[in-house]
Amino acid sequence: MSELKTHTGGCHCGAVRWEVDLPDAFEVEDCNCSMCAMSGNIHIIVPSSRFRLTEGNDNLAEYTFNTGVAKHLFCKTCGVKSFYIPRSNPDGVAVTWRCIDDWQDLNVTVNKFDGQNWEKHAHTLAHKSKD
Repeated sequence: MSELKTHTGGCHCGAVRWEVDLPDAFEVEDCNCSMCAMSGNIHIIVPSSRFRLTEGNDNLAEYTFNTGVAKHLFCKTCGVKSFYIPRSNPDGVAVTWRCIDDWQDLNVTVNKFDGQNWEKHAHTLAHKSKD
């Protein structure tokens, strides 16, 4: 893996802010599960050790459904989900790609992920939350 660089990001109103350590080039998941498809969420899954919430913990609302494993976290002020704990990787964090401050400058490969058939494909993401 290439050297990691710290990037900042957060929600639309700025109440929720965080840092994430990413390599120079990485993959993001374009998932078609019911939640990601409806919200247009494209995300990168990282080990929890590479994510730091720096502001706004008290301004997060949590939504769960189905198994309750995924923790969808939204800013109480603007409603943006800039990161969440994914069902596929509950030991990691899924950061919304376009919530990274410099997202347009990043070297990413967008991977289609078949979240509509989650049980069949989730194992392909398991390595992404490992250090």
